[in-house]
Amino acid sequence: MRRRLRHAAVPVICACAVVYFGYHAIQGDHGLITYLRYGQYIGSLQTEYDLTVRERETLEHRVSLLRSQSLDPDLLEERARDVLGFAHPNDRVIYLDQLPGDGMKPE
Repeated sequence: MRRRLRHAAVPVICACAVVYFGYHAIQGDHGLITYLRYGQYIGSLQTEYDLTVRERETLEHRVSLLRSQSLDPDLLEERARDVLGFAHPNDRVIYLDQLPGDGMKPE
């Protein structure tokens, strides 16, 4: 009986070691599941970065239209109305309780 246990001890210890390292290779801090989660996180950050770059390009274009070398009268009028709170007599103004994205009430 002891002889059988002695011969079986090494394979059992090796099997336990394989199971232990296999579990941590999949579930551990540096395992496969963590790797996949980081991949998804990087993908979402890349999407957010692309949106931010597009928004910046749009803002840069609008700023370039307000420079004195290439002043766009329509954009200048739009910004003046927005900043000063004026409206053209033929405009229809719709007041909202809360502006989307702003979080502030109109004055």
